[in-house]
Amino acid sequence: MSRICPLFSGSTGNSTYIAGAHGAVLVDAGAPLRSLSAALEAAGGELSQISAVFITHEHFDHIKGLKPLLNKTGAAVIASEETLAALIAADKLPAGTETEVIYSDTPLEYAGITVSRFATSHDCKGSSGYTFLMPDNRKISVCTDLGVMTEPVRNAINGSDAVLIESNHDTEMLNKGPYPPELKIRIMSDLGHLSNNACAAELGGLLNSGTTRFILGHLSQKNNTPLLALSCAEASLTDIGAKNGRDCVLTVAAPKENRVTVI
Repeated sequence: MSRICPLFSGSTGNSTYIAGAHGAVLVDAGAPLRSLSAALEAAGGELSQISAVFITHEHFDHIKGLKPLLNKTGAAVIASEETLAALIAADKLPAGTETEVIYSDTPLEYAGITVSRFATSHDCKGSSGYTFLMPDNRKISVCTDLGVMTEPVRNAINGSDAVLIESNHDTEMLNKGPYPPELKIRIMSDLGHLSNNACAAELGGLLNSGTTRFILGHLSQKNNTPLLALSCAEASLTDIGAKNGRDCVLTVAAPKENRVTVI
């Protein structure tokens, strides 16, 4: 049985629990240790299960609780070469932490899970997404924090059974919202975040490749709502004759307290 649960997902913190028959890993640790521990327990896991943390990039909402988590668990940290360098430079890794660089062409195995990295288009060097080939041959992908969906990203996540995909902002809300112009430009750029419309446009191709579980994640608290993200995604599926609940299961990750998706 393979499981994915976004423990935290949004502008203030991000961490995703991936569990298989032989153990579990995290993608990011963007919440305080106590909150991470409580969220893991609510998802049916525990800190002692976590053998590795795969870091997407070094922005604070993805590493807030990383150092305390590593002090508690001794888990390994895996990321791109650039991200690891940034974490070390910022003193985010305790002394003696096991680290490993993951390259796009060389998968790694932790807890019986084969993990592959793909590069994402974001405003920091070495930003990553990950795919997880589980012990039961199910494929899970975590694909957030990207300003544009590239062909290498599509190729990496195609054929996934479940995908956590970014649906960060509603363009109209962002344009009319309180952010300063330079921040709006950054979010909407190819190095920013994926909009509801851009996310929705990818769902048909993923559905055709075999994806039946979609989790919309990393929603902006100021420039989006769960209803807007879900409605946009469902409209895109309707355009190709598909329906949420019949042809796939489409959900929206809350900032915290999400349910586990079992595939």
